[in-house]
Amino acid sequence: MHYYTYIIYSVLQDRYYIGHTGDVEDRLYRHNNSGSKSTKQANDWELKYLKEFHNKAGATNHEIEIKKKKSRIFIERLISSVG
Repeated sequence: MHYYTYIIYSVLQDRYYIGHTGDVEDRLYRHNNSGSKSTKQANDWELKYLKEFHNKAGATNHEIEIKKKKSRIFIERLISSVG
């Protein structure tokens, strides 16, 4: 099974959310339909970044690396580097 680190963005909240999952489509659906405590305030989440890993540990570690930066500029550079 493959795992993914992802970044989604809400225009309504002007906010990014970083996570990891094994099922991107299902996770995005849940973010947009109040299935996540952290993102239930908006329903316009769009996938902006996706990186695939062969194991859950790789995806989790990448998520943590991004979050440790605590930088919107870093996130936007990361997104633009793959776009």
